[in-house]
Amino acid sequence: MQTVLFIGLVWPEPTSSAAGTRIIQLVEFFLAQQATVVFASAAGKTPYSYPLDELGVDMVDIQLNDSRFDSFISELQPQIVVFDRFMIEEQYGWRVRQFSPHSLTILDTEDLHLLRQARQDVSKKNLPLNLYNATAKREIAAIWRSDISLIISRQEIEILKQHFSIPESLLYYLPFLENEIKEQEIQNWKSYSARENFMFIGNFLHAPNWHTVQRLKQEVWPLLKKRLPGAQLHIYGAYASEKVYQLHQPKEGFLIKDRADDARETMSNYRVLLAPIGYGAGAKGKFVDAMQTGTPSITTSVGAESMSENGTWNGFIEDDLSLFISKAVLLYQDQLTWESAQAHGAMLLNSTYGKTRIEPLFLTHIKQLLTSLPAHRQLHFIGEILHSQQLSSHKYMSLWIEAKNKV
Repeated sequence: MQTVLFIGLVWPEPTSSAAGTRIIQLVEFFLAQQATVVFASAAGKTPYSYPLDELGVDMVDIQLNDSRFDSFISELQPQIVVFDRFMIEEQYGWRVRQFSPHSLTILDTEDLHLLRQARQDVSKKNLPLNLYNATAKREIAAIWRSDISLIISRQEIEILKQHFSIPESLLYYLPFLENEIKEQEIQNWKSYSARENFMFIGNFLHAPNWHTVQRLKQEVWPLLKKRLPGAQLHIYGAYASEKVYQLHQPKEGFLIKDRADDARETMSNYRVLLAPIGYGAGAKGKFVDAMQTGTPSITTSVGAESMSENGTWNGFIEDDLSLFISKAVLLYQDQLTWESAQAHGAMLLNSTYGKTRIEPLFLTHIKQLLTSLPAHRQLHFIGEILHSQQLSSHKYMSLWIEAKNKV
């Protein structure tokens, strides 16, 4: 493997979101194959942007609607290009295909935006579930145009196959790539008696997280506080706004704690992760962090979607509000139940996310695609048709915007 180019929607922030963690895991995977990794983005860097250069990654600033990208990729000629979400494929996919046509293109969907949008419309607008929304038209087109799409959820693969007739050969299930939990790590976890309080964590720019915080404040915590008057609920998340800070009520035991510099270190101090997630999609990084730190959790079926194995969870999965409260109290108060949840979490993570099992299979699949790319593209000729259409529409729109910006 020679050169791998990542084109990022943003510069990854693993301390801010699971999406940032996911992209860093992919970068590290390719670095482990001795590839030269280049990461390019048109976004501005923040104080929380990951120092990719310390991993040996070349960092390149690019611009939207800028033909200098064409010269950049023509010279680079990467063997593989990874698009960070479908919006990036829309913006740069046609340029990659035109100026580096032999590059294997990989779309990392992060989670299915069409599914998240459909569930958000159900929750916020009281509309029936409609997967065939405007976001779907764009995201499905990007999946067809890409040589392979990485899907973090088995449930989402089934949706793509059953509802949109996407061939399985265009999809690859790739969960989080985690170090397995060893017995020594379990022994070093903080004990039940050394922990206290509930916590929730999630980037506030992500609508499902903000919705969950509102649910906690309005529906869950008032009932749970009555059952456990001595407990507190601490809310962590990046990019909190004034509407978030307004929920801070120390007298009620509901505290907004802002960003956690190290999510796992922070989580390891709490007894239970409380996450009544109402809508969303994909796998949730907060639950992987909980398993890695021996922190039992209680969530909904949407929260645990694609992450639970045969009902196994590091705590409880409950949609009914009254049962959710009762199970949260049990998990918080009963040490044997709590320790059993810990053990289930370690087992679940090792069997589902252990990278020593996942990465060799992924590498084999990528190598097979690299050696059979022309045949793979002929087999999925609809993608070639969409590329032809995209090249015309996006190319001339982009060139028009570039020319307009020069005036």
